[in-house]
Amino acid sequence: MKQSVLAVSRTTGRFTSGGRMLPGFLIVGAQRCGTTSLYRALSQHPLLLKPVLHKGVHYFDVGYYRGMRWYQGHFPTRVGAALLTRKHQGRSLAFESSPYYLFHPLAAERIAADLPGVKLIALVRDPVERACSAHAHELARGFETESNFEYAVELEGRRLAGAEDALRTHPEAVHHSHRHHAYLARGRYAEQLDRLEALFGRERILVLDSHRFFAEPERVYDRVLEFLGVPHYGYPVFERHNGRPLPKPVPLSLRAALSDHFEVYDQQLVPWLGADPSWRR
Repeated sequence: MKQSVLAVSRTTGRFTSGGRMLPGFLIVGAQRCGTTSLYRALSQHPLLLKPVLHKGVHYFDVGYYRGMRWYQGHFPTRVGAALLTRKHQGRSLAFESSPYYLFHPLAAERIAADLPGVKLIALVRDPVERACSAHAHELARGFETESNFEYAVELEGRRLAGAEDALRTHPEAVHHSHRHHAYLARGRYAEQLDRLEALFGRERILVLDSHRFFAEPERVYDRVLEFLGVPHYGYPVFERHNGRPLPKPVPLSLRAALSDHFEVYDQQLVPWLGADPSWRR
């Protein structure tokens, strides 16, 4: 029943896409870094309009072949947005959150081509914690078959070998391991952010330390609204979403080895965050 409703809604959206908004900003990642929690908080702002159907449209990574009408059909109507703009005396912005956008090798180029002027928000967290959380997440969803986290990390190099070249050669392809098994690669955040900077410029990219977001949500929320240029109407309810316990503890020796691996990449985040990452202080 739910799938039938979604199909009808998508069809309706596509036919009415010309009268619908396009996003003014995107939450592009990183996966398992609090993107859902930020999305839910921003969705409570009367001028920030989420997709009609669900949080992540995943158009610029795995759905690009569907075309721009399909994408635009996911967002609120311009008429509805104009009414909100008049009511709240501020410009309304549509947005979505698809955390694979940051990591997919073609997503940034596609966004830059199709959404001129769009702003991007990325969240980062301790990459060791992110890797552990991602493994538990993919295991629970059935996309990972290796229950041993340490062995899954060992497999990553082989699983991802040639993945980016394959995705560039076959733009409509979906690479299962690139999407679901990139436990370390997704945590090398600066590499992905540098790719964005070359296309969007640093002034259109906001990078947030998710540890600070959960510790001081009001301060981070203020910063996001300032970045987006929308008025403040009080604070939303801040909640953690999509938390998932690890199936078993990660050995301290492995945590230490992974922390050493990420040290140089974490230092490359300093210009983006304006300070050392919270997990390195």
